[in-house]
Amino acid sequence: MQQLTLDLSRPAAPSLDNFAPGNNTEAVAVLHAWLSDRVQERCIYLWGPPGCGKTHLLRAAVEFGRSQQRTALYLDPRSFAELEDVAELPALIAIDDVHDLDPPLQARLFQFLRRAREESVRLLAAGNAPAAALALREDVRTRLAAGLVFQLHLLSDAEKAEALSSHALTRGFKLAPELAEYLLRHGRRDLASLMAILDAADRYSLQTKRPITLPLLREMLQLAAETTQPRPR
Repeated sequence: MQQLTLDLSRPAAPSLDNFAPGNNTEAVAVLHAWLSDRVQERCIYLWGPPGCGKTHLLRAAVEFGRSQQRTALYLDPRSFAELEDVAELPALIAIDDVHDLDPPLQARLFQFLRRAREESVRLLAAGNAPAAALALREDVRTRLAAGLVFQLHLLSDAEKAEALSSHALTRGFKLAPELAEYLLRHGRRDLASLMAILDAADRYSLQTKRPITLPLLREMLQLAAETTQPRPR
């Protein structure tokens, strides 16, 4: 059961294929075309509330770039130092949570934006508000807003249920509506965690040679919760 606990806490690696678009179909389509060199633009900026999929898409873009034998790097405010004094920038840089950049990091981002244009580097950035509304220096806001900008929207519960059902079919079983409803009521709200629970339920079903039913799902979650509780000393 310890292995099951680890699986519950480790969602599948983000990819463009396992992103449930909901109302974000246009943004995902343009991003895919951009990464495939069918859209010629140096910068794309994504914005929206927590849980709308910004980080998923940034990490997925980096993995897609690497799958095409291109250098690509994911950064957030805590890892900006990875670009310190690099002689050559990666072909793709994905910068998350730009709204959390302090003034020194904003200055560094501005230099990256200038170098990106000079060195034909593509930049994918994400924040929690439109570029014009970010509490950043004006030259950074202006450059982020100058490229393609997409607002990402949260998935509704119905869209999450549909994504869970589609994911279940890829694993070879049909998800009953009451199971999707139970997960949405009792699981974590982000889709990646919900899918990780569904994957674990599928493995538990195979281990116990029982179909995936509501009692099995409850049993698995209870066993997983018990293994994460601290042991008395």
